[in-house]
Amino acid sequence: MSHAAADPALISRLHAWVDAHFEDQVALLQRLVAIPTDTPPGDTAPHAEAVAGILQGWGWSVQRHAVPDAEMQAYGMRSITNLIVRRQYAAEGPVIALNAHGDVVPPGEGWTHDPYGGAVVDGRLYGRASAVSKSDFTTYLHAVRALEASGAPLKGAVEFHFTYDEEFGGLKGPGWLLAQGLTHPDYVVCASFSHAVVTAHNGCLQFEVVVQGKATHGSDPGSGHDALRAANRILTEIYRQADALADIHSGIDGIRHPTMIVGRIDGGTNTNVVPGRVELKMDRRLIPEEDPAQVEAQVRQFIQAAVQGLPGIALDIRRLLLARPLRPLPGHEPLVASLQRHARQVFGEAIPAVGTPLYADARLYAEHGIPTVMYGAGPRTVLESRAKQADERVELSDLRGATKVMAGLLADFLAAPAAEGQGAL
Repeated sequence: MSHAAADPALISRLHAWVDAHFEDQVALLQRLVAIPTDTPPGDTAPHAEAVAGILQGWGWSVQRHAVPDAEMQAYGMRSITNLIVRRQYAAEGPVIALNAHGDVVPPGEGWTHDPYGGAVVDGRLYGRASAVSKSDFTTYLHAVRALEASGAPLKGAVEFHFTYDEEFGGLKGPGWLLAQGLTHPDYVVCASFSHAVVTAHNGCLQFEVVVQGKATHGSDPGSGHDALRAANRILTEIYRQADALADIHSGIDGIRHPTMIVGRIDGGTNTNVVPGRVELKMDRRLIPEEDPAQVEAQVRQFIQAAVQGLPGIALDIRRLLLARPLRPLPGHEPLVASLQRHARQVFGEAIPAVGTPLYADARLYAEHGIPTVMYGAGPRTVLESRAKQADERVELSDLRGATKVMAGLLADFLAAPAAEGQGAL
C-alpha cells in the first residue's frame, strides 16, 4: 500500500508546533528519567503508572496491562505494567503502533552526572535511559500531539505501546501484548538510537553453563575434580569458535558477522580449595541469515566436546534467552521511504536503511507478520549515545529532529487528503 506525501503546509505546521513545545518535551523526558526503572531489580510498574498519570492529565485514555505476579516471579522481575494508549481517528486508514521501552540496565559506575537527574549541559540531556529509550516516549508523544494540534482531518489510528521488559527479551512486553491478542496494528515503529532507519537486527542466544566437579583441599588436588580447569577448556573453545565467526558475513548493511562472548564467571569457595563448581554466562549474537535452532545445537555440541572424557565433570547447559533476528518484512517499504524523505528535510542529509548488531523488541512484531522498522532520537552510532554506559545522553537537536520526522511520517499515513472533502490542509 502506498501513502502519498503530506501537504507541505501541514509539515510546516507540525515543525512549528514541535519547536514551540520543545521545552515541554525536554521537561517530560526529565520526568521520565527521574523515575528509576533499573532491571534488575525490574520493578517498573511505578514508572508506567507515572506515565499513565501524565497522559490522563492530557485527557487521554490509558489501558494498563499488568503482567500477573506469578509470571513475574518466574520471569525474574518484580513488576511490569505495560501501557496501550489508542488515539482513534476516522474509521478508514491504517493503525500505526509506536513502541518504546522504559526498562533499562542499572547505571553502573563512572557517571559525572546524576543518572536520574536529567541534567542539560551543552545541548545534551544526561541520564540513564535518556537515549534508550525514554527519549522516544517523548519523540512519539509529541509527534502525535503535533499532528492532532495541526487541524488536519485524520484517519486510522495511533497506538502507543509503552513496555517494560526489553532488557529481559520483550516476552512480557510486546510479546505478551501480542500473545494476549490485545493489539495487532498494521505497521509498527519501534524506538531506536540513531539517525538511520533500522530494518533488521541481530538475534541473541544466551546460556548459563554450569561445570560441576568435586571440591577438595588445595594441598591434594588429585583427590577432587577441578571444575575451573574444565571450565578453562570450555573458555578456550568458546573463544576459538568466536574468532572463527568473523569469517561469516551478513549481506545486510550495518551488520557484519556473528559474535560470541563470556560475560560472567562465578565459582570456587576459597584460595586453598579446588573449585567444585563454576558457572559461565555467555552471549552468542546471530546475524539475520542464521537459524537459531542450528546455532544453539552447535554451541551445545562444542561445549560438551570440550570436556568430553574428563573424569568427574558434569555439565548443565541452560538457555537463558532466545531473541530471534529481525528480518525486513514485505510492506515495510512505505515506512522507510517516508522516514527517509522527512529526515532529509529535517537533518539536511540522506539517512540510510540498515541493520544493527543489537537485538530489540522490534522482532516480536515482525514475528506476527507486522511490517516493522526502528526509528527514533539518536546519534550516528550507539556508542556516541553512551547507551548502557556511564553518562548516557541524548543530543537535544537529535530529539527535536526525530520528533519532526516522526510527525511527518504520521502525517503521510494518517492525514486525510483534502480531495476527500474533509477540508484543506
